[in-house]
Amino acid sequence: MVIYGTALLSGCLIAGVVAGQMLGHLVGVDKNIGGVGIAMLLLILGSDRLQRSGRIQPPTKQGILFWSSMYIPIVVAMAASQNVLAAVKGGPIALIAGVTVVLVSFALVPVISRIGQSDSEAAQSETLSAKDEP
Repeated sequence: MVIYGTALLSGCLIAGVVAGQMLGHLVGVDKNIGGVGIAMLLLILGSDRLQRSGRIQPPTKQGILFWSSMYIPIVVAMAASQNVLAAVKGGPIALIAGVTVVLVSFALVPVISRIGQSDSEAAQSETLSAKDEP
């Protein structure tokens, strides 16, 4: 069952690498910028869309879940292998970009947590959060 979902993963990886290469070319760098991250987002969006449309059989769904769970540690390992010190020494833009991404991510947590909730669940979570405040 692991083999199922490999085609989706491969397609997302190829599309992500091409998009990262084009993004690098647009910025003026002869490198792949964010291709693996783009591929990961495409995998998440693609598998979610296929699941919602009902076009995924159970073995394929299990294969996609397997590859998705394997993909995140691979991305973390690839990101950890980047030379962060050289990026920071190269200019403040890397630090500014990193801080900006973290702040935007923190700001979007409440928005993302409301996605997929029904109106009653959203009202209940708002009530619970209001009770927690002093």
